[in-house]
Amino acid sequence: MTPTLTPSDTSAPEVLGERCDRCTAAAKVRAVLPGGGDLVFCQHHANQYREQLEKLAADIDETSLN
Repeated sequence: MTPTLTPSDTSAPEVLGERCDRCTAAAKVRAVLPGGGDLVFCQHHANQYREQLEKLAADIDETSLN
């Protein structure tokens, strides 16, 4: 079997193919909850739930999935 390398100049696929926990859109934001666990959201749902997540003191990371 001959290994195939992907050229480094191509855009990377979604990180682990993660999908929004509320819909099937590509996940763009990860919210890590203080008690453990995390949620991933598309930008629309991240914006919708941001206030509630901030009240829970969730660490909201918009860079790891972009």
